[in-house]
Amino acid sequence: MAGEPMTSSAPSQPRPSLLASLPALAGLAIAMVSVQIGASFAKALFPAVGAQGATALRVTLAALILVLTLRPWRKPPPRKTWLVLGGYGLALGVMNLSFYTSLQTIPLGVAVALEFTGPLAVAVLSSRRWIDFLWIALAVAGLAILLPIWRQAHPVNPLGVGFALGAGVCWALYIVFGNRAGAAHGPGSTAIGMVIAALVVLPVGVAQAGTALLSPALLPVALGVALLSSVLPYSFEMFALTRIPIRVFGTLMSAEPAIAAGMGWLILHEHLTAPQWAAIGAIMAASLGATLTMGRAATPAEIPPTT
Repeated sequence: MAGEPMTSSAPSQPRPSLLASLPALAGLAIAMVSVQIGASFAKALFPAVGAQGATALRVTLAALILVLTLRPWRKPPPRKTWLVLGGYGLALGVMNLSFYTSLQTIPLGVAVALEFTGPLAVAVLSSRRWIDFLWIALAVAGLAILLPIWRQAHPVNPLGVGFALGAGVCWALYIVFGNRAGAAHGPGSTAIGMVIAALVVLPVGVAQAGTALLSPALLPVALGVALLSSVLPYSFEMFALTRIPIRVFGTLMSAEPAIAAGMGWLILHEHLTAPQWAAIGAIMAASLGATLTMGRAATPAEIPPTT
């Protein structure tokens, strides 16, 4: 799941040299690895506070950090933008809640691949060319392998699949609302959206974990998750977006499910089957193809941000 959304559209940029792009490429790589390490560490909180409690801790702490960093009170949003900001924050909160709930029962790499279908749908449906049907077919093929409708040696949990796909739907909505919120209010909309997301998930987390959320022993891990999953990816992705073309950004982001699977194996000792790896590869290929063949008018909001 989901670093935070890129809510502002970048102007067209001159094509930089490879050497000049290296810092931005390194920053984007750090962002992708960071967010998946954060998701892996979040699972360490599940035994103590559950997936809902872990989500509440991560989103609430991230909201506090972003508010202190971006200081949105300096430029309050106009009244007419609050409906869009509300939809943006609601989608962000439910997306995080659904994604972390899915991690209770399915591997990290599988969850990220399933969630990726949301932004992939936004990118593909924004262009109705024949080539886009190929990317749809690839994504559907990957989904068909992952869905628990076949006799498999190690089938994925149906409930976990449902939550991951639900997170993908919320991701798609959050891209749409995020693009509008960013256009209307700029970078400050990210902090406001995260505060709204915290108001959405905090009651659910309190209902799940109660006073366990206040345990001082959990604070270092929860703070680390918030930094790794939100603050660092947001900062590095924003840095990268201003220095490399959008097409390059989206192409590299297509590797996110594989990075998630790698972090799941390295940190959580999650082992995927060959069909699951094939399914993740198909969804990655669909995302890569959609990025490489997108129209020139595509905006950063059409590129899948990290989860």
